[in-house]
Amino acid sequence: MTDTALKKTDTPVVPVAIRPGAYARIIAMRVALFLILGLGAIWLVINFVHSPTQFFNSAFLGLSNGALYALIALGYTLVYGIIELINFAHGDLFMLGTLFSGFLLTTVLGQTGPGGAAWALFILTLVATMAFCGTVNVAIEFLAYRRLRRAPKLAPLITAIGISFVLQQVGLWWNGSIQKDWPSVLPSGGFRIGGVTIDYTLLIVVAVTVPLLLGLTWVVTRTRRGKAMRATAQDQDAARLMGINVNRTISFTFLLGGALAGAAGVMYQQVIGTTRFDLGFQLGLIAFTAAVMGGIGNLTGAVLGGVLIGVIQGLNDGLPFGMGQKWSQTMVFSILILLMVFRPSGLLGRPLAEKV
Repeated sequence: MTDTALKKTDTPVVPVAIRPGAYARIIAMRVALFLILGLGAIWLVINFVHSPTQFFNSAFLGLSNGALYALIALGYTLVYGIIELINFAHGDLFMLGTLFSGFLLTTVLGQTGPGGAAWALFILTLVATMAFCGTVNVAIEFLAYRRLRRAPKLAPLITAIGISFVLQQVGLWWNGSIQKDWPSVLPSGGFRIGGVTIDYTLLIVVAVTVPLLLGLTWVVTRTRRGKAMRATAQDQDAARLMGINVNRTISFTFLLGGALAGAAGVMYQQVIGTTRFDLGFQLGLIAFTAAVMGGIGNLTGAVLGGVLIGVIQGLNDGLPFGMGQKWSQTMVFSILILLMVFRPSGLLGRPLAEKV
């Protein structure tokens, strides 16, 4: 920095003039944003007035799916926040979690319906599946990603796609090429409040998801390991100089992300009752969209994005004036595109300067 940059001068600072065309673009974008939000609000009001019961039923169903999306999205945002890698194999890890949980709970433990013993074994299956997916994710990081940290960003990205295909082939061998149905040990049915049906499975999904999310937040923000994760995300070389084991910290991050994918796999397999070898592609893409929508690298943003996508899908599929299930993904990605136009960093993301 030169001396003239540090000294005060008597020369008045002249503000940089903004061209009239820039003002016109800003105003046009704001008008378009308010117009889109207004149309969306009108659509919601019309559907709510036409059928309040159907509105809330659809919203609660979407909330249940959104909680699963949030669990998967957290794995994406954790890994990206630490090493800026979009781990496209994460969705297929979730798919393996569905297969492992069904195999363990139904085939090995022989549970095919609700009951006290079945629910206890369900908790055991949840813990075992989280451990299984976390271990697989750590192994993937050690074998495939660790040597590529200093490589150009395209190399680990292509590697992640390759790992995705490998996991899909494992799922194809394990599950077969067709959809497979599994029994559920979760209680069926629900209860009604003012004509609105709330399924027991929704309460169970929320009861599993919320503690996991709160526990992850506590680990990242309150523990020494979490401080090491945040330091590694900010600057790996500086973290090494401060005595942080970067390799161990990154492996721990992959362990957490894989465990959350495993939890989502268990809940999906028990709530939906089906598994497919290509399930990870579809749900992984939706979860990645949730992470981007909320602001990739932001834990709260990943949860918000997952819940929003779930609710949007539920309303679109279930409302009387929705576009229908066949247009569900089109609706979600159209909203994502519009969000990226008006807020490229996501809902809770912060624009960061490129490191040089």
